[in-house]
Amino acid sequence: MSTQNTPDENVLKTGNANMQRGLEQAGGKLTLTDQRLLFEAHKLNFNSKSAEVPLSAVREVTPVWTKFLGAIPLMPNSLAVTTADGHKYRFVVTGREAWKQEIEQALGR
Repeated sequence: MSTQNTPDENVLKTGNANMQRGLEQAGGKLTLTDQRLLFEAHKLNFNSKSAEVPLSAVREVTPVWTKFLGAIPLMPNSLAVTTADGHKYRFVVTGREAWKQEIEQALGR
């Protein structure tokens, strides 16, 4: 992971993931810490922007379907993370129920 953790930040879970950004799916790593959810795209992606979601901003974590071209449901293996301002991040992960539980536990739910 290229992003540095703060001295008081603890990594709770990490794994390979894709982030759905409209029609694009960027491959990379998803990391959950006790302070944030961080997606870091591989350098080989067209759009290699990272995404960082402070846990204090997370309002909902919902299992959703991965969609082909942003519209056609393919597989039930994604999570939607919705923030207080209404932004929705979609991550394709292995073991989405485990990810959901870990995120909710980090949120104190």
